Amino acid sequence: MSDRGYPDAVADEFPPPPTAFTDREDRAIEVRPYAGEEAVREALVEMYDAFDPADRAQGIPPGGEERIREWLDAILCDDCYNVIAWCGDDAAGHATLVPDGDAYELAIFVHQEYQRAGIGTHLIRGLLGHGQANGVEKVWLTVERWNRAAVSLYKKIGFETSDAESFELEMGLRLHASDDEDVDPDPDDGDE
Repeated sequence: MSDRGYPDAVADEFPPPPTAFTDREDRAIEVRPYAGEEAVREALVEMYDAFDPADRAQGIPPGGEERIREWLDAILCDDCYNVIAWCGDDAAGHATLVPDGDAYELAIFVHQEYQRAGIGTHLIRGLLGHGQANGVEKVWLTVERWNRAAVSLYKKIGFETSDAESFELEMGLRLHASDDEDVDPDPDDGDE
């Protein structure tokens, strides 16, 4: 896999979830990592089943409950990192990092009832914090170039355009992966 032209500069540290905030509509929102809970999976199925088809991009999220469940099976796995924005018991948004070679592809979805309230920014920051805490160093995404709000958000977070050859922009971000530098990886390396 070729390097997508990630920026040389490393992005700022992002706060790992759980995080809580009040959105622009004065709703209490909490961003939490997905940890395999069946109730969370079902809440996501409900959110995506009610997702406005006009907000779909590149065929995702898919339509129809069966296809949604199959898609979630593929991204709610041990290899992917997922965070969910909660408004009470309702899933308001979901973001995922899906492995792709030595990098991860980012996808984010905010239900139409919760859009334009600042949730997407917190969701991406929480996802990137979750990724950093788990050693993710490179993240990329594609976005339709006409989606100015999304492009602006990604740039604000630190993504840089790496490919603008088609109707979609490809953007990349380099993260500083968190690691515990005080731990000796090989405690029996001859320090006797």
